[in-house]
Amino acid sequence: MNEPQSSKTQDVDTEPQAPEAIGEAITADGVAALRSEVEHLEGSGRREIAERIKTARELGDLKENADYHIAKEDQAHLETRIKRLNKRLRNAVVVETDSSGDAFGFGRTAEVRDETTGDVKTWTLVGTMEADPAQGRLSAESPVGRALRNREVGESVLIETPSGKKSYRLQKLVD
Repeated sequence: MNEPQSSKTQDVDTEPQAPEAIGEAITADGVAALRSEVEHLEGSGRREIAERIKTARELGDLKENADYHIAKEDQAHLETRIKRLNKRLRNAVVVETDSSGDAFGFGRTAEVRDETTGDVKTWTLVGTMEADPAQGRLSAESPVGRALRNREVGESVLIETPSGKKSYRLQKLVD
């Protein structure tokens, strides 16, 4: 299926923009993933650490017990992680995906072609807290994400990156 090709190429301002909402934008799937991780850490994660501490205590002198100190340190890291995730959940603003239009918007997935190399990547625009470029989740607030957001199929954008100018073309919307 050939998508319409547009000869439009736009230079894009990649300066940071003010956030549109008071919280941090996230997809409904992102909230579900955060809740799942918190549930896991508060349940089996805490139980595992408690068991490690109990086993290490049974070894004797706690002053010289490396296993005990490592387990207590891991417990502190676990509790910090849980607090941070809960704070992210409290500050999260779920942004609904609008799949009705022809533009690449928040929560949508698209195939994007790097016009320099010819590589085609499949990216989903997500909030900064759920971004993972290696998994195809591109932050809508990143320079590339901001440049591609609200573009239509066939549009190209020229973006200044740390490694020089890059040109991307929105090939097609996947969802």
